Amino acid sequence: MIELRTPREIEEMRPAGRFVAEVLTTVREAAKPGVNLLELDELAHKMIRDRGAESCYIDYHPSFGAMPFGKVICTSVNDAVLHGLPFDYSLRDGDLLSIDFACSVDGWVSDSALSLVVGDALPGRAEADAKLIRTTELALAAGIAAATAGNKIGDISVAIAEVGHAAGYSINTDFGGHGVGRTMHGDPHVPNNGRAGRGFPLKPGLVIAVEPWFLETTDEIWTDPDGWTLRSKDGSRGAHSEHTIAVTEDGPIILTARD
Repeated sequence: MIELRTPREIEEMRPAGRFVAEVLTTVREAAKPGVNLLELDELAHKMIRDRGAESCYIDYHPSFGAMPFGKVICTSVNDAVLHGLPFDYSLRDGDLLSIDFACSVDGWVSDSALSLVVGDALPGRAEADAKLIRTTELALAAGIAAATAGNKIGDISVAIAEVGHAAGYSINTDFGGHGVGRTMHGDPHVPNNGRAGRGFPLKPGLVIAVEPWFLETTDEIWTDPDGWTLRSKDGSRGAHSEHTIAVTEDGPIILTARD
């Protein structure tokens, strides 16, 4: 069921968005060579406890997950792009890391993601990695710009796809954006490719996560033996950007905007 939020409810959602942005910024700054993924997860977990917030991930167990997720952030490294389950791995110079985080504050959820190159870029990889990350960011901006009242979900999808295709990337539509509210994942689904003028009409009060993700040379993925982490089938790198936004009469509001 698709729910529309009142202006007051959207205001009530702002603290969750600010907290998610704060955690992502803090974890990003901590993601240095030699830092373990489990340390990053514990850092986010401590911030959740200190805030009195609630993780959306620990007990999350959808049909595509092998078991409850058990951690509070997703950390996808290099050929991993989504749902990266933190494990005993110390980051290295040149790793392409995507961090995804969702949390509930006072009963409202926000969801956001970013990608970065850890430390010094690898020789010969700097330009390609920067392009991949920047393309997801540009696609996210384009998708958000299309999230205006009167448009439809397909208009967001097309805006994302145009940026990805222009950069030479193919696009997987198995996973994409989604409704956000009292829970992390709800209707409508917001695919990263589609047809303009199709799908659910965007109305004031609709709150969704927009999340383009691209792989460098494929759109095919497989599930790691950990039962969660999604990796490219050809071993190429991936990047992921995401914001939770609210559609309003005056245009989209980015609830998870980072300073």
